[in-house]
Amino acid sequence: MKLRRMLSLFLAAVMFSLVFSIPANAADASRPLNDAPFVFVHGYNGWGGAEGIDSALPYWGATTGNLMQYLQENGYETYSASVGPINSAWDRACELYAQLTGTTVDYGAAHAAAHNHARFGRTYDKPLFEGWSAEKQIHLIGHSFGGTTVRMFVQLLTAGDEAERAATPAGELSGLFTGGKDGWVRSVTTLCAPHQSSSVYYFLNPLGLITLTSVLSLLYIGVMGRSLLNGRAVDFHMEQFGLSNVPGEGSTVPLFKALRNTYENFDDSCIYDLTPEGNEKLNRYVSINPDLYYFSYAFCATREAPLLHTQIPILSANPVIAPMAAIIGMMQMTDPYNGTVYDKSWQPNDCMVNVESARHPKYEPYTEYDAGDVEPGVWNVMPVQQGDHGTAIGLLADKEQTHTFYIELCEMLNALPAKQ
Repeated sequence: MKLRRMLSLFLAAVMFSLVFSIPANAADASRPLNDAPFVFVHGYNGWGGAEGIDSALPYWGATTGNLMQYLQENGYETYSASVGPINSAWDRACELYAQLTGTTVDYGAAHAAAHNHARFGRTYDKPLFEGWSAEKQIHLIGHSFGGTTVRMFVQLLTAGDEAERAATPAGELSGLFTGGKDGWVRSVTTLCAPHQSSSVYYFLNPLGLITLTSVLSLLYIGVMGRSLLNGRAVDFHMEQFGLSNVPGEGSTVPLFKALRNTYENFDDSCIYDLTPEGNEKLNRYVSINPDLYYFSYAFCATREAPLLHTQIPILSANPVIAPMAAIIGMMQMTDPYNGTVYDKSWQPNDCMVNVESARHPKYEPYTEYDAGDVEPGVWNVMPVQQGDHGTAIGLLADKEQTHTFYIELCEMLNALPAKQ
């Protein structure tokens, strides 16, 4: 009798546990893991989810598979934005805003006049997703120059631009330039971003390789963007210069004229923004927002060679870019544009960007990441990750490690409190 009573009590306890646990688990499984979507922004010469090439080789995930699909399958609302592969941080920010709002790209009256290109670009019939606002904030994640892009985007979104406000007739100003949208973004995360340019510039520029890269890039875009594939594989988003076609339309600008005009306005390009001079101007213009959370990841693909007093690439580094690691790993000098001393501490790199550069922008506050003390308005510098510039997006990387990195990143960002 006593045993039967104890057994009944045990079964009742089990049933009680099941009754109260099943609804909770079911609710957890049915709701999205995040209430703020994640918007990923690609880097220089990259592409977004809307491009034809992304179905064959996704930028986010690369050789490890489609990262956006993987994160979505795990409950995260993620989007891969498409902006100009070699456009300036300013132009890319304008393109990102139009995609997020489902509007016409407005590069700004003052900016367009200063750089001799069209003020308006293509029109997006619908936004990347519905409801972006202070009630539906976003997390921005940018790789390489995508990190620079999202910094510019947040600057314009929150502070606007005085020159554009002065130059634009009443009622015609883009919402990007009005400012005041501080609560529309919850966090900014950069991966391998050239926050302080890269010392490799001082090796490449004297050899004329920066100029050569610019010319070849423009020729490639002009041919691919307007004739051979007409933007179907990769959309170059350079219709403001007439160098690529608006989808479904042609260009009224002769190709040679478009090439010349784009080259003459080199200071409105990604390549210029990546130079020490362009990077210094950008860092002077952009400032950190006190209400947003900032995180930066640097990757390192080098190790010290004690006898040589330099950094050399690790064996797992991408062999295509590994030689760059050795070049950056031996350079020591002083930057004539901003006085940065490229000493031994600047030699570790990811084969393209110095670790020190990827850690944080020059003129903005930063602190080493402390999981127990994450504050807005300061760059939380994350522990350095092993790998090269492409490892961060899954290129020639370990699939499990790539997936684990991004799940942990999304979980960390998802735990951040929303700005009220």
